Amino acid sequence: MTPAVVSSPAGSDWGGVLAQFLLLSLLSIGGAISTVPEMHRYLVDQHHWLSNEQFSAMVAIAQAAPGPNLLFVAVLGWGIGGALGMLVTMLGILLPSTTLTLAAARWGEARRHTRGVQAFVTGLAPLTVGLVLSSGFLLGKPAYGDPWLLAAMVATVVVCVRWKVSPLWLIAAGGLVGGLVT
Repeated sequence: MTPAVVSSPAGSDWGGVLAQFLLLSLLSIGGAISTVPEMHRYLVDQHHWLSNEQFSAMVAIAQAAPGPNLLFVAVLGWGIGGALGMLVTMLGILLPSTTLTLAAARWGEARRHTRGVQAFVTGLAPLTVGLVLSSGFLLGKPAYGDPWLLAAMVATVVVCVRWKVSPLWLIAAGGLVGGLVT
C-alpha cells in the first residue's frame, strides 16, 4: 500500500499553496471542479506532493460523498498536509470566490436587465462547459487504456445528454454491475 502522501509541503511552501488556491478560486467558473487540471499540475506534476493515483482517488472519493462539490479541495488539502493542508486549501479556494460572488451578485442584481450583464452571463456558459470537460478528460485518464471503461464513459455522456437522465442513476448502475462482476 502506498503512503497517503508522496511528500508534503515544507513550512515556506504553505504560502505558495495558499497563493495557488487563491488564484484558482478566481478561475473556478463553473465550480471548483473546473480547476482540477490546474490543481493536478500543481500538486502532482510540479511539486510531487501526491501521485497521479492518489490525486484521482481523492477527487473521486470526495465527489462520491454526499455534500458540497467543493469537498474534494478539503480532501486534497488533507492529503498533502493534514488539518493544516485542509485549512490552507479551503481558505484559498473559498475566500476570493465568495467575496467576488457576493459583490458581483449585488452589482448584477441591480443591473440584471441591462444588455451587458445578460451578454456576460450568456458568455460564461461555453467557458464553464470547456472547463468542466477538461476536468473530465483529466480524471478519465486511468480509463484510456481500458476500452470497456472508455466505452462506459462515452455511453454515460451520451445517455445523460440525449435522454436527460441523471448521472446518479448511471453511477448506481455501474456500481451494481461492478459489484456483480468482481
